[in-house]
Amino acid sequence: MGIVNVTPDSFSDGGRYFGSGDALIHARKLVKQGAGVIDIGGESTRPGAVPVSVDQELDRVLPVVEALAADGVLVSIDTSKPQVMQEAVQAGACLINDVFALRQPGALEMAASLQANVILMHMQGTPRTMQDQPSYKDVVMEIRNFLTQRIEACHAAGLDRSRLLVDPGFGFGKTREHNCTLLGGLGQLAECGAPLVVGISRKSFVRALARSCEPEDVKEVSALLALLAVERGAAIVRVHDVGLTKRFLDIRHDLKLFSPVH
Repeated sequence: MGIVNVTPDSFSDGGRYFGSGDALIHARKLVKQGAGVIDIGGESTRPGAVPVSVDQELDRVLPVVEALAADGVLVSIDTSKPQVMQEAVQAGACLINDVFALRQPGALEMAASLQANVILMHMQGTPRTMQDQPSYKDVVMEIRNFLTQRIEACHAAGLDRSRLLVDPGFGFGKTREHNCTLLGGLGQLAECGAPLVVGISRKSFVRALARSCEPEDVKEVSALLALLAVERGAAIVRVHDVGLTKRFLDIRHDLKLFSPVH
């Protein structure tokens, strides 16, 4: 899944693809590099981010969604707003990626009425507050329980389980230690009963693990962690650097072809 932020303030690439023309060019480049899905976002969810209005978000994302869908590209809409979900799906998006896991007013009902495919993400707090001393007793089990409960809530609202995916929300209300523990526990999260989506790309704890702020170093460690996530059960990895990540995954695939059968 390739990331396209049509925003002025996203944590990694805010402002680079703020215009719909630039966003569309970038999205098509990611498709050529091997992205199977393009995730379009019109509102930053970085720590401390300020919400934008429905109209602002729609103005940012709809032209890109419509153009990519017309190209035949699978499009995900990264939003928590019911109206944006509705209009983006009507414009051709096939997947809703919601950091609030359909907990915002009206979101669950809207997703059910659309019979949409949905990524349910875990976040402690909100983007404005999530890094204010996040705390867990058992981060893996608490997130697993949360995601399982959201799957059940969606099913009760009329969304079939086959339409649901789950995301542990790396960096969303987690310390560096929480994120590293989650990496180790991905296998348990992959047993929630829905495909696992992992978004680690270029996040602050990746820069810490890279022991470098050099962009190329951060990109390489991001791709390495995406590979690790796939090894531990991730069905989809959400990344900025599609070409580099795909090379890592292709090498993994080739090595498996030549591995001896036991």
